[in-house]
Amino acid sequence: MEQFSPALAHGHLEPVFQDIFFVTGAMETVLQDLDWCFSRNMTVVREGERLIVINTVRLDETGLAELERLGQVTDVIRLGALHGRDDSFYVDRYQARYWTLPGLANDNTLAVTHTLSEEGPLPISDASLFEFQTTRLPEGILHLKRDGGILIACDALQNWISDDEFFSDASRDRMQEMGFFTPANLGPVWCQAAAPGGEDFLRLKTLNFKHALCGHGEPLRETAHEDYSATFNRLFGV
Repeated sequence: MEQFSPALAHGHLEPVFQDIFFVTGAMETVLQDLDWCFSRNMTVVREGERLIVINTVRLDETGLAELERLGQVTDVIRLGALHGRDDSFYVDRYQARYWTLPGLANDNTLAVTHTLSEEGPLPISDASLFEFQTTRLPEGILHLKRDGGILIACDALQNWISDDEFFSDASRDRMQEMGFFTPANLGPVWCQAAAPGGEDFLRLKTLNFKHALCGHGEPLRETAHEDYSATFNRLFGV
């Protein structure tokens, strides 16, 4: 029996910026004794012939063929405590290096080859790491210095406008009530679990960025800095 979580329904890898690709797929889980089915996103950055996979979503064989036509997967990055289900699949299939934040639990079979830090190296040449300092759970955001600045986030930043084809009816209704479908939002469940402080978002506002690619929701283009700054001010007064 295969040791990895199965591939769930997903869309196609779409180019969102030069050498940056984005795909949305399903997530199925049980929380508080309830079944949930909603969407999540994976971002792929290409450096020459290398592919760096962030917020992994396992693709089916057709999707993997699409991915492999783009280049060779060499690195997998985990940015958040609440993601990581498909990391081991990609690390095993491509013998990729695995980058994650200190303190993140794994399945004990996946060796961390590189620990992420704001001062340390990254597998993307124009990237830097923003690490949350106030949260109970480790969480990071990548900042790419291209196209006016791009943030690649996991759960801290979300941009769910509405439900999509990967939602069950029950999950859509519950998440509507919980306030998930809010543009340029912070993850509601992540905020409950991680309990971030406003000083982190004050630091985040100092970065130059126009776009955000998050673990959930649609790409936010051109207005990400002002849109998220308004959210930080609304929620934390910063």
